[in-house]
Amino acid sequence: MKHKTHHALVTTLLLTALAVPALAKTTPDQAARLGQDLTPIGAEKAANKDGTIPEWTGGMKTLGPMFANYKSGDYYPDPFPDDKPVLTITHANYKQYASKLPAGAAALLDHNPEYAMNVYPTRRTALFPDEIYAATKANATTASLAGEDVLKDARLGFPFAVPQSGAEVIWNHRVRYRGDSVVLNGALFVVDAKGKYQRNEFLQQVEFVYGNVKKPGSTDDNLILRLLRKDVSPPRLAGSMTLVWDKLDGGRDAWQYNPGANRIRQAPIVAFDNPIAGADGLQNVDQADMFSGSMKRYSWKLVGKKEMYIGYNAYHLVRPEVKYDQIIQAHHLNPQHTRYELHRVWVVEATLTAGQGNVFKKRMFYVDEDSWTIAAVDCYDSRDTLWRYQEGFVQSLVIDKAVVAAPSVTYDLFSGRYVINNLPNEQGFIAKFGQTFPAGFFTPQNLQKLGRN
Repeated sequence: MKHKTHHALVTTLLLTALAVPALAKTTPDQAARLGQDLTPIGAEKAANKDGTIPEWTGGMKTLGPMFANYKSGDYYPDPFPDDKPVLTITHANYKQYASKLPAGAAALLDHNPEYAMNVYPTRRTALFPDEIYAATKANATTASLAGEDVLKDARLGFPFAVPQSGAEVIWNHRVRYRGDSVVLNGALFVVDAKGKYQRNEFLQQVEFVYGNVKKPGSTDDNLILRLLRKDVSPPRLAGSMTLVWDKLDGGRDAWQYNPGANRIRQAPIVAFDNPIAGADGLQNVDQADMFSGSMKRYSWKLVGKKEMYIGYNAYHLVRPEVKYDQIIQAHHLNPQHTRYELHRVWVVEATLTAGQGNVFKKRMFYVDEDSWTIAAVDCYDSRDTLWRYQEGFVQSLVIDKAVVAAPSVTYDLFSGRYVINNLPNEQGFIAKFGQTFPAGFFTPQNLQKLGRN
């Protein structure tokens, strides 16, 4: 592996990022820009000077005829079936575009002569409910952090539309609107260096507490979400369940049900760099949803904003007619089915604090300005060597007015293996939004009851 080459690419990225002013509270004048020269959640509304990133005009509010018969849970149609690539980045030419690539993407291109990134016209599709826009503007002058891990004085919307620190950017990702609730039919794939894969299936039910339009939450609730996951396959995991309460004070309560023992236990291991069950050691708990859980083990630096090529609007990648065997290849996804676009992203550097433990000494986060969704993460080991690369394909669920990074992939650049989360092509449905759960559903008592039934 050409570690020195990749280190140079990262250095180039950092040097070209825009400077960020010293930390200061968002002023009323800054907040007044929301909905004016900034979008309602804080992105630059204008096109870039080259016109390669268009103006944001409200997101994809006009739906084509392909959406006519859509109902919640269906596979999203591809609204841009006639788009053609404007650029293909390959092993042969990637160094020309290195300043606009995450180091992990450059590494994949460097290691794999057959790999490519097809870049399509940029479509600024992201949009959210009006309630989120209004709450975001209200939060702009009130929200604050105690340290970097406790959110205060915010409600429903993005807390830091005009961020002054790296921690604020990541908090926007953690509490972004993903629907009021969702039932997800999920699949996780562990892919070896020869392209052979194991498929793990699960059912995940989530109630969002902070970002909930029907039942608006606030920091007083001290909850981001409640989540119940049940493993369906393979047989060694089937029937296992995990209950998680993710908190706004950086804490996380978790319980696990083991069908073999027929008992539940509190599970402090559902945090930080403990491995995710079924991922064969390729993904850690705090890499779920690109990043989740407590931020206290790192220092968070806001490097700036820049234009980068990221996975975006890859509706075709998750269509049922595209089968798993067509997508999953040795070392990487099949480039014929992926889609990349040029977008502005916030760049955040997380450095492990002295005395704290994590397998990743440093992480570089690239966060989409239009949705506050983490699109990519470069993960470095204790020797400052690029080790793993997380890539999320940002997708606007325009009917449900939510944005997700799905599927997401974690590549191990040393072993050539990788893991894919939420690739639903042969699952029957992707996600159903707006589900209602009975009182007490997300409790340890109900977890025990569900396990015994």
